[in-house]
Amino acid sequence: MKQPMTSVWTRERRTAKSPTLSRAQIVRAAVEILDAEGMDALSMRRLGTKLGSGATSIYWHVASKDELLELVLDEVFGEVPLPDPDVIGWRDAVSAFAYGLRGALFAHPWSTVLIGAMPTLGPNAMRLSAGLLKTFKLAGFQGRALDQASSTLMSYVTGVTTPEIAWQSIITASGMSPQEIATDMMRMLQQAAGDYPELVTSYAEHEKLDDGVASALNFEFGLSCFLDGLEARLRQP
Repeated sequence: MKQPMTSVWTRERRTAKSPTLSRAQIVRAAVEILDAEGMDALSMRRLGTKLGSGATSIYWHVASKDELLELVLDEVFGEVPLPDPDVIGWRDAVSAFAYGLRGALFAHPWSTVLIGAMPTLGPNAMRLSAGLLKTFKLAGFQGRALDQASSTLMSYVTGVTTPEIAWQSIITASGMSPQEIATDMMRMLQQAAGDYPELVTSYAEHEKLDDGVASALNFEFGLSCFLDGLEARLRQP
């Protein structure tokens, strides 16, 4: 039997039975668990223990774990700035959004698995969507191109940042330093890429860069190419 899609943002909000627990408190506690222990640690029982409250009190505000995940994802979006493009220009506004989203994802690495998997209908998501629409309208895009520009920007930021976060998780779980990891990677590459010496040379050059610096340079390069590409499309007849 088909089940209609639902969202915490379209369900009528209940008046709290107890003034000691609010939805905001629940969301903050859930984010703290996720930041400290990751997605696998979050459960209604674990959340209730942290709040010193029974699961029934939580379910009065949040009907399911999926609804809770919608709430925490929108909380992450609330950390992303999007300045007024009328003040700083559309290109700088897009850059501020891209770097802000990247920073929020690094601050809350668990959120990468929720983007695209959860409805994004919360007030913070709506604020960003409306802001990007205004920004790309100011740039000169119209119609379907407005949505395409926004979705491509999101795809770029999440597509670049998600593997970086995963790599950081691997380094943390290994107990090794980034330099030790790089040394091991170089050893394995030399063994696996014997027929491609140019790859070994290229990796050796990259190995000299600090991981954080290399990531920042890569992100800036890709973002600049994206913005340059948008400007080039706007110049087309």
